[in-house]
Amino acid sequence: MGMTRAKVAAMLAALWLVSPLMASWTMAQDATITIGTLENGTVNWELRTIANRGLDRENGFRLRVIPLAGNPATQIAMQGGAVDSIVSDWLWVAQQRSAGADFTFLPYSTAVGGLVVPGDSDVRVPGDLAGRKIGIAGGPVDKSWLILRAWSRQRNAEDLADVTQQVFGAPPVIQSAAETGQVAGAINFWHFLARMKAAGMREVLAVSQAASDLGLDPSTPLLGYVLRDSWIAENPDLATGLARASRQAKALLASDDAAWDDIRPIMNAANDAEFRALREGWREGVPPDGPVDPAGAQKMFAVMAELGGTDLTGGLTELPEGLFWTGE
Repeated sequence: MGMTRAKVAAMLAALWLVSPLMASWTMAQDATITIGTLENGTVNWELRTIANRGLDRENGFRLRVIPLAGNPATQIAMQGGAVDSIVSDWLWVAQQRSAGADFTFLPYSTAVGGLVVPGDSDVRVPGDLAGRKIGIAGGPVDKSWLILRAWSRQRNAEDLADVTQQVFGAPPVIQSAAETGQVAGAINFWHFLARMKAAGMREVLAVSQAASDLGLDPSTPLLGYVLRDSWIAENPDLATGLARASRQAKALLASDDAAWDDIRPIMNAANDAEFRALREGWREGVPPDGPVDPAGAQKMFAVMAELGGTDLTGGLTELPEGLFWTGE
């Protein structure tokens, strides 16, 4: 039996109402957030958890991760619009924002390094390294090195840069130099330090403790997702979805040991002790919920800028307004 005009009209009306919803649903399903990362960067642990657990789809987007070779490559990709986000430190974001880019910072991690020595070393405090070699990853303006220098100046009235011999190098080089006795102590990125401590090295002073002693807030996140104000304004649901997925992944990894089984293969842990050290080190770096205190960040910036100079700051004297995004 044929359809009456009334039925046809009703169906067309229904399709007219449903089609925008279908289009909206399809767009939501296809919405992608592209993040550029270092191939072996620790942020991949969080991103893999987001993807494996479906936290991206739960929050209205599809996560796409593009591995890139080195921090300069990630920064170029962000500046050129090849990716929606990367992970970087807020100092770089502040410099870019002050230069006119609309970059903003969503906290990812508070993890920082520290000073370690061989387990049988006679070094008990940083001052014991006077006259000896100290290996430093990240170069002369490494943020951990600057904070430890500031701590020494305040506590001992001496600058570690003046009383030690510095050897600068890439993190694996510094790790090797410390483990083979080429340097008496080492300052390295947190995940390299975790491996070094798992192998028997001893921490003399954590950068977080040094920061606290200086009156700084160690919960100030140093690393975060870099986003654009314009992208957030154009894609508010995607932006808040990314922020929610990140928090959910952090909560899962912070509380559930079994959640780490899925990402252990990409952690390159040599043994169980190293795996546990990496897991606990990552957990210690989970930032607190809530907005970043701009005044606390400015205070930390001022301490580092005093010693790092323009090589660190690029001429920046004040952190720009709008640097930190709350994720809401």
